[in-house]
Amino acid sequence: MRLALYTGILLAGGYTYLTPALAADPTGDWRVADGVANIRVAQCNGSMWGAVSWEKQPGGRDEYNPDASKKNRPTLGMATLIDMKKKPGVDQWEGQVYNAKDGQLYSATITPAGTDQLEIKGCVMGFLCGGETWTRVGPPIPSSPSNAMAKGTPKPGAVPKPAGTTGAMAAAPATSPAPAAPKAAAAAKAGQKGAADPVGDICLLPEIAGFAH
Repeated sequence: MRLALYTGILLAGGYTYLTPALAADPTGDWRVADGVANIRVAQCNGSMWGAVSWEKQPGGRDEYNPDASKKNRPTLGMATLIDMKKKPGVDQWEGQVYNAKDGQLYSATITPAGTDQLEIKGCVMGFLCGGETWTRVGPPIPSSPSNAMAKGTPKPGAVPKPAGTTGAMAAAPATSPAPAAPKAAAAAKAGQKGAADPVGDICLLPEIAGFAH
């Protein structure tokens, strides 16, 4: 099913809690449990956000959203983990998760399990909780000028291009079409936007930027 659940609401499961020595970075690209999508997680203005960065079946639409104006929006680039704050003293973030299967928001937590797994758990009204494990498919994402920007701070006219992160304005110059193919692998890095990575820095996505900035 094209709009198979992109978030951990289906499977009941426990957590693997980490010792301080094993604390892990939840940012990066993660493959959901059923393999239908990748979720890119990045820190935007101090909160963790996640957005769909890849779909097994391209062209998905948010058809179950109760807001009629959003029913035709693409699921690629859609925010799924929303404004997740770190809980004091533990390697866990809590906020909301958007469930594309029913168009609803749920309370949720994410917890790194080692360096290559992310446990996500969502609950309805504090009960009927379920969760699943996501597997890392992309490296942690360094902070960038866009996601480090404080709320209300004017955005610069041109965003510098730090390693591993770029915005839409950081595309290759139009005067250099020939080297484009050899650079395809580099464009696929998490946080970049190009033919192999249409989403780029999720902190620049309108849905996230409008909230976090």
